[in-house]
Amino acid sequence: MRERPLALEAGGELPGLRLAFETWGRLAPDRSNAVLVLHALTGDSHVAGPAGPGHPTAGWWEGLVGPGLALDTDRWFVAAPNVLGGCQGSTGPSTERRPGRRWGGDFPFLTQRDQVAAEAGWADALGIDRWALVVGGSMGGMRALEWAVSYPERTGALLLLATTAAAGAEQIAWASAQLHAIRADPHWHGGHYHGTGRGPWAGLGLARRIAHVTYRSEPELQDRFGRAAQDGEDPWSGGRYRVESYLDHHAAKLARRFDAGSYVVLTEAMNSHDVGRGRGGVRSALRRVTAPALVAGVDSDRLYPPGQQAELAAGIGTADRLRLIESPYGHDGFLIETEQVAALVRELIG
Repeated sequence: MRERPLALEAGGELPGLRLAFETWGRLAPDRSNAVLVLHALTGDSHVAGPAGPGHPTAGWWEGLVGPGLALDTDRWFVAAPNVLGGCQGSTGPSTERRPGRRWGGDFPFLTQRDQVAAEAGWADALGIDRWALVVGGSMGGMRALEWAVSYPERTGALLLLATTAAAGAEQIAWASAQLHAIRADPHWHGGHYHGTGRGPWAGLGLARRIAHVTYRSEPELQDRFGRAAQDGEDPWSGGRYRVESYLDHHAAKLARRFDAGSYVVLTEAMNSHDVGRGRGGVRSALRRVTAPALVAGVDSDRLYPPGQQAELAAGIGTADRLRLIESPYGHDGFLIETEQVAALVRELIG
């Protein structure tokens, strides 16, 4: 819990905040073994472990964190915060601004730098002056990069996965369609729907359908579904194709566990991402990174294509440490191909 206000990059301040987090392993007496794991857009602090109260799904990087795994909890103290603006325990649109009144649509605009500033304060509260490793993919990779640029002295090593130095026009365009889907829902009410018993769940589901197509690759969708109809349904008579049923499933799943207001706040923060803003441009900003770094893309990623990771690696000065994750799963490959990610972790920190 941060009692003092957090000054925001866009102006104004957030008067106090809370970051939910989880940890695994034990912090060394000299606090030298701390690893920071940063989640993607609809992730949370539950990196590893079974589903349970507050976590309707199992850990999103199961197989990477634990005894004997790449992030060996017999050696490393692994910490994962839920991002500021999120909805899994951290301060966001669904939390109370004052008794009986949630933030809703009044929640301020956040940037990745604001979120990292909040995380730096959280690290201070834990007594961690320097992370042995900072790792993140997609939105988490944006924040990992901001850590390395804003706090180079606190970033011991850096692993960036399926991310970019700045959000590009196509990424903003895909995000814009998702934001419009949520705001067009009649139950959005300018973000002030909390406590009404209704919410923009249809809009959030549509946003998830749009997003999920960008998270996967065309060959994978074709191989899995092709033109097949959903069992017992006829697309010529109001039924669905199997790929439509697949998207419906992911839409309903997200609408049950995620807040639409947080989806809007975090998506806008991703759109704002530009590590070079106010720092003389991207190249100048990337030269601030002093940590040993690996940058990895997914060969089938159409949302954050590998060329963007190549530009990152070149800008950081580690073009020889650019890696490619081989996967048919598109952008989601950084979450699914845990063995390849584990190999990258071991390459960096043994």
